Parts: sequence; structure tokens; C-alpha cells
Amino acid sequence: MSLSHADRLGENRFTPGTFTPRPEPSRPLTMLTSQTRMELTLLLRNGEQLLLTMFIPITLLIGLTLLPFGDLGDPRVNRVVPAVMMVAVMSTAFTGQAIAVGFDRRYGALKRLGATPLPRWGIIAGKSAAVVIVVVLQMVLLGAIAFALGWRPSVTGLALGAVFVALGTVMFAALGLLLGGTLKAEIVLALANVLWFVMAGVGSVVFGGDSIPPALHTVARLIPSGALAEGLDRALSGSVDVFALAVITVWGAAGAWLAVRLFKFT
Repeated sequence: MSLSHADRLGENRFTPGTFTPRPEPSRPLTMLTSQTRMELTLLLRNGEQLLLTMFIPITLLIGLTLLPFGDLGDPRVNRVVPAVMMVAVMSTAFTGQAIAVGFDRRYGALKRLGATPLPRWGIIAGKSAAVVIVVVLQMVLLGAIAFALGWRPSVTGLALGAVFVALGTVMFAALGLLLGGTLKAEIVLALANVLWFVMAGVGSVVFGGDSIPPALHTVARLIPSGALAEGLDRALSGSVDVFALAVITVWGAAGAWLAVRLFKFT
């Protein structure tokens, strides 16, 4: 069968609108919005995710503020809020995301998404956008509860705190993608939970005051959770911790670079 001149040239012989629906992928923004909505729905439907992202931080905030544990100054809530916000960001962006990505790989969900018109960047961006939305919801909810408990930050402190929350979210998201995208799901599940407890403990060290040896305090500030906790504490007080900012930037950049190089969809 011979091809017509139009077929050989690859020209479209049909006027636009002849075939409905049109067999072509959606616009990038439409794909990103749909993927983000799906990822957000999955996050909010998961009971374990809600435990990590909402119930544990809220319980810590109320418990550490009202119960006389340690010498946190007066009002206690001013020292508790930065630590709890660090735990909330770490739970959502690192632990929850690492576990979700690990099991998505195990069950072939990412592989199937890769066979759709959704590009690779759309998968990563959708997951990241869902994490950002959940973190924003966490900060609003925790801030409202802390305000009811007597927390009164300045406008400058809130602005600086928002910057550190954003940087901390990027850092932990990169580390979560690195962990969930490189190891087996069972290993990710165990390691992510162990690291959550370790980094939560490290984050609390920076609030130990004079009772903590200076060398241990410095080491704690080199760990992602310690750097974010210290940075948030200073930021919400109206100042910038340059050392914490540098540590967060280095961890975030290194995690993102390794995640891009090592991430596996299967």
C-alpha cells in the first residue's frame, strides 16, 4: 500500500476537533495538580501517617508545656514550640515520605506511574507538594494550639521561623526520598522509625542548656534535627542562627544530589 504525500510528510489531514477525546497528555500544571491531590489524599487517609504528622506533635506540645519536665524557662511553651515543630517537619517530610516511597516501589506503584504520560519530575513534584501542604497544615494547627497555651511570637520571629520550616522541609524531604528511593521497603520501614527516635533525641539535646557538654551540643547541631531545632529556636526569638542555616543547607543539598543520582522507581 502506498502512502500519500501528506502521510509521508507527517502532516495532519484532519481538522482539530475531529477526534474526541484528543489522544495527548494533559498540560504540565494539570498533571501536577492531579498528582498532588492524589498524594495528599493518600497521606491524609493513612492512619500511621496521621499518627506521625498530627497526633504525636500535638501530644508532645501539650504534654511538654503543661507537665513539669526539665527546666525550660518561663513560659515553657516558648522552648517547646521549636522542638515540636522540628518533630512535625521531620515526621512528615522524612519518616512518612521515606516509608511511603519505599512501599510504593515495592508494590510497583511508581513503576506503573512511570508508564503513564506523567513525567518523572511530576511524580517527585507531586509528592513534594503534598508534603509541603501537610507541613503548612501542621504549622497552622500547632501554632494555634501553642497560642492557646500562651505562645506569643513576634511578627519577625514568625517570618524567620517560616523560612527555617521551609528549609527544613526541603532538607528532610530530600533525605526521605534518598532513603525511600534506594533501599528495600522493609529496611526503609525499620530504619526510618529508628532514625526518627534518634533524631528526635538529638534534637532535644540542643535545649539541654548548661547541663550538656559543649562538645556534645556542637555534635548535636551538626545533625539535621539538631540544626533545625536550634535554628527554629533562634528564628522564633527573632534572630538567625547562621551555623544552623549552613548545616541545613549542606544536608539538603547533599541529600538532593544523592537522591537524584541513586533514586530507583522499582
